[in-house]
Amino acid sequence: MTEALVKVAFAIGGLMTAAAYLVLLERRMAAWFQDRIGPNRVGIPLTRIRLWGLGQPLADGGKFILKEEYTPAHVDRTMYVLAPISILTAALAVFAVIPFGGALPSLDVGGLGWEHPVPLVVAPGADIGLVYVFALNSIAVYGVILGGWASNNKYSLLGGLRSSAQLIAYELPLGLAILGVVLASGSLNLDAIILSQASTGTWLAFSQPLGFVIFVVAAFAEAARLPFDLPECEQELIGGYHTEYSGIKLLLFLVAEFLHMITAAFLIVILFLGGWHLWGLTGATAETNWLTALLRTAVLLGKTLLVILFFMWVRWSWPRFRFDQLMAFAWKLLLPLGLAHFLVIAVLDQIRTYVLAPRLGETLSAWLLVIPGVGVCIAAWIVVGLTGPRDSTRPRRPGSAARGVSTA
Repeated sequence: MTEALVKVAFAIGGLMTAAAYLVLLERRMAAWFQDRIGPNRVGIPLTRIRLWGLGQPLADGGKFILKEEYTPAHVDRTMYVLAPISILTAALAVFAVIPFGGALPSLDVGGLGWEHPVPLVVAPGADIGLVYVFALNSIAVYGVILGGWASNNKYSLLGGLRSSAQLIAYELPLGLAILGVVLASGSLNLDAIILSQASTGTWLAFSQPLGFVIFVVAAFAEAARLPFDLPECEQELIGGYHTEYSGIKLLLFLVAEFLHMITAAFLIVILFLGGWHLWGLTGATAETNWLTALLRTAVLLGKTLLVILFFMWVRWSWPRFRFDQLMAFAWKLLLPLGLAHFLVIAVLDQIRTYVLAPRLGETLSAWLLVIPGVGVCIAAWIVVGLTGPRDSTRPRRPGSAARGVSTA
């Protein structure tokens, strides 16, 4: 019981601190992209020490907490308050089954240590961990819908409706990409998925590059990050589903949104980038020592940080889709590619299991799947380029069609 409480405290404290300082990192990256300075003045309170603006998250959090808790008279008060609480609860509960590394080895110093390895996950041994993660991610959308509905505001309602349509559309290709991971690893346990990649040395991003691309794109949409932030785009909906929110209730929405991005980064690393595995450094079995355990945690967190930086880089590099383009991209492109990818991976997995592995071994047979995996990705790219959807809404010059003038 004590061990679980300590893990929960470290997980929640670490995640909230990471979310706060990753916001500062994103603001500094935005300033770099836009050729300006960014936040760099707020340091330690009541002192002259600035520390490169590291006190900015404390100032922002204090501002939200100390703001007046204003509730508009036209809202549904119960749902209005329940929405941000439910979305933050779901965003935090996801991390109960996400590992933050391998396992700390047993330690016994004068009877004060622990006598068994301690897995760096709040709920170890969750055999349906992947199902649990995506069940809670699906529940999180209800917080957005509740916020949009309870606000009794047309902009908020449109944001909630957009969110529900977007998340339902992109959950399908996301699930199809995950099925390939489950087939390759033979488990829904996140630790087992990492071990299956470490044992062969083949990260699934190499043998399933098409599934990796589909998962990354769908994860962007599920986290509502640019260019998929249609539920709250300020140019059209002011603030979308949280237009009527302020103070600490708005803070809960914003923190939950950032936690969704962190969750997506962890899943990308665990499912496709080998988790804590790094060749020649972290080992390939569950047995570990203190040095290896710390290295595994550092590798996993380092990979996750790189993926989060990629999320931030894309935000300031790609323009936002129109909503019809957003939905067409999911239903007309990602869903057919996800179905084709799953069928191909199912066939390749059977060939590897019954033909290649008995003759060549698990490691070599896993690496051989990289060749057809890359071939499938290239074939999909060519097919999409030749037959993909075209934008038929581009305006023409007046009278050009009647005169037979090309608008190309």
